[in-house]
Amino acid sequence: MPRQQQDLSQNPPALARRDFLRAGPALAAAALVLPSATPHAATSPLEAWFATWGTAPAGPPTSSNMLSFSNQTLRLIAHASAGGSRVRVRLTNEMGSTPLRIGAANIGLRTSGASVDAGWQVDLSFSGRPSAVIPSGAALLSDPVNLSVPGFADLAISIYLPDSVQATTIHDMAQQTGYVSSAGNFASTPALPVQSTISSWPFLAEVDVAGTGASVVAIGDSITDGAHSIGNVNHRWPDYLARRLQTERPGGSLPIGVVNRGIAGNSMLTEYSTALIAGHSVAARFDRDVLATAGTRWLAVLIGINDICYSPSASPIPVADLIAGYQQLVNRAHTRGITVLGATMTPFGGHTYYLPQRESVRSQANDWIRNGGAFDAVADFDLALRDPAQPNRLNPTYDSGDHLHPNDAGYQALANAVPLGLFA
Repeated sequence: MPRQQQDLSQNPPALARRDFLRAGPALAAAALVLPSATPHAATSPLEAWFATWGTAPAGPPTSSNMLSFSNQTLRLIAHASAGGSRVRVRLTNEMGSTPLRIGAANIGLRTSGASVDAGWQVDLSFSGRPSAVIPSGAALLSDPVNLSVPGFADLAISIYLPDSVQATTIHDMAQQTGYVSSAGNFASTPALPVQSTISSWPFLAEVDVAGTGASVVAIGDSITDGAHSIGNVNHRWPDYLARRLQTERPGGSLPIGVVNRGIAGNSMLTEYSTALIAGHSVAARFDRDVLATAGTRWLAVLIGINDICYSPSASPIPVADLIAGYQQLVNRAHTRGITVLGATMTPFGGHTYYLPQRESVRSQANDWIRNGGAFDAVADFDLALRDPAQPNRLNPTYDSGDHLHPNDAGYQALANAVPLGLFA
């Protein structure tokens, strides 16, 4: 169906290697710092950063599914996983074929809906300038600004687009309402005059905070993206993991941000020309979405079910191809000292794409993930969600109804299956 702006009358929508990294005590929490009137135009070479939020851009969508904006301000909501007193934002025009002009931008603490706390917002600059042009195929990092961000705060990133533009670079399934203004620059306006809502993240890729923390990147498909979870409440499995990391680890531990790089429809090895908003394959986007993420120290990999489901029914993808793909992801992460958690693929018996031949590939791949020794640790998501009476199917308690995607309770069960010892 065409992706149109929604009228406000509608409802908003391996266990072999265990040399785990150990961190020293975190710095004591700093007192709240009011936003600086003048952002720092340059980052100190000694200043450390880690990502508190991120998504994976894709596109461009087909013309019938393309969002368009003209002289309007976007207010996009990003749920921070870890706090800090300085922030910066990564915008992107990576899938665009023409330059993208940013007329103004702002970041603040969201109070509710499209409103921002007037005392806790600050304008963004880019190389010291209040506006910028992002070349086609490129990304743009803002200058750091002083803004005290509590853990699990809702951040509002406002982007004024003075020209008529199409959202060629977009994360399609946000599970979070975003806001589009009436005509004009309202980037710094606390109460945005909302013309329509959207359910995606155009042109936004990452939010970083300064500090001695580190990040875990979760890369995958729709199950990591949170398909069928309740919107606007952050019930994807990486969201639940972020809460576990803050509440269940020993006090004084290193702050950890959790970055969700899942894309609905994504595969590890294959890209489909008819599914552009499913993104480049994990193999192709690995450098951008993992290695380039600020402060990445851990990687969680849940991928492969779409490679299986979309492969020919009579001759599904060979398990050896999946194993070679997993090994490449691990090897590439290890070159940067990143510890890798492998997750077994969850059951899909009863789903439209289920066939015994495909189930055989999933079962063999899961056996390798558990016992192959390539991953630094394993989260047995298959075991966490399977029906004890029918192991090839989801437990009805965790089934969203399509026999592939979990419900919110299932997503929490996935997060609970992650071994927190990995982050000691």
